[in-house]
Amino acid sequence: MEAEGRVPGPPLPPAGGGIGAELPAILPGVARAPLLAASAEVLELDDEEDDLEVFSKDTSLAEANSFSPSMTISPSSMINQYKFEDEPELRDLFITVDDPESHITAIETFITYRVITKTSRGEFDSCEYEVRRRYQDFLWLKSKLEEAHPTLIIPPLPEKFIMKGMVERFSNEFIETRRKALHKFLNRIADHPTLTFNEDFKIFLTAQAWELSSHKKQGPGLLSRMGQTVRAVASSVRGGVKNRPEMFTEMNDYMETFSQKINVLDKIAHRIYKEEREYFNEMKEYGPIHTLWSASEEDIADSLKGVACCIDKCCKATEKRMAGLSENLLPILHEYVLYSEMLMGVLKRRDHIQSELDSKIDALANKKADKDMFSEEIGKLEDKAECANNALKADWDRWKQNMQCDMRSAFTNMADNNLHYYEECLATWESFLASQTVDRHGEEDSEDRP
Repeated sequence: MEAEGRVPGPPLPPAGGGIGAELPAILPGVARAPLLAASAEVLELDDEEDDLEVFSKDTSLAEANSFSPSMTISPSSMINQYKFEDEPELRDLFITVDDPESHITAIETFITYRVITKTSRGEFDSCEYEVRRRYQDFLWLKSKLEEAHPTLIIPPLPEKFIMKGMVERFSNEFIETRRKALHKFLNRIADHPTLTFNEDFKIFLTAQAWELSSHKKQGPGLLSRMGQTVRAVASSVRGGVKNRPEMFTEMNDYMETFSQKINVLDKIAHRIYKEEREYFNEMKEYGPIHTLWSASEEDIADSLKGVACCIDKCCKATEKRMAGLSENLLPILHEYVLYSEMLMGVLKRRDHIQSELDSKIDALANKKADKDMFSEEIGKLEDKAECANNALKADWDRWKQNMQCDMRSAFTNMADNNLHYYEECLATWESFLASQTVDRHGEEDSEDRP
């Protein structure tokens, strides 16, 4: 994919000052330092490369950086771009999460979301379904997918909300943010070549509430699943894996770097958003001051009112840019923070399979008896390890391409929004200054007349 939309990163702000600390008082919104200046440095963008190189360039996995035209791109870049009626040949499963609804019982208060599914697949009994699901149902689906496909990359869910206050938990902003994340979660699964045909996924989309509750009771208990995860992690930590293929060692190193850098970007973005909000709140108070001032200064009243008007326009532009930051960039960065945690878990589960195989091979070498039994077990484990390796390798390439596409889109959109913001603020102040110049010349001409 060509990097024709790349925008060079702005310079970092001087040390010792906050972001935009040098903002002149008279021109809010114009001279403010561009945001996320550290992103280009952290991501190590290389202008000579066609692809978005997020991490170390000496990795032998670099061939996965090239974008394949046949590879399905991330659903986050496709949401609402396809219509079920218009292009059924491109996709056969369409999912929408909307209409959040609050439920209050004697025991708890919770939110459910409407999940609408449209499909032309033969394994579905109908072409359209409408069900309501709560957050716990999405958690159940994720755990079933991880259980059925331990070495595939399962899309992350937004974290379980830690209650800080009922108002915050059920605020419109929180509910809408979660709805978008749940929508993306289901569409990423629908877009996955393997997960989309999972039976539990089909049940989640089609079963009524009582049917889903009945189906949940058939699976292994939570403690059993936790025990399996703990054993897998403990096995991977205990002495490491002796015969891990080099490719997966490189994947592990890549993910450690990825996790470090994406967490840094996530923290920077949240800090920028916080400072932008503080700047916005101060600017809202700055405009009215000029309006009040104009009431006591007749000679410059019009100029002061003009400054107040410009500040108000810049304030609205800042609010719009903050909305773009909170709706587009912050969710993408945090999603990949969650992806990094989940991928480390996938690699540990693959190592667990490898460790089991290595231990059986060692046992066979030390035991002369029961060779036939060990040989059979080793054969099964070799098949299991090969399937796990192949699944993870295919999913790794696909995930990496999706990640690069999402990152490119997020930062390009952010750069476009910043350019539009500064152009809008600059035009506002230039128009005001031009009007003041005309007025001043008019006054001088009138004074020169006899």
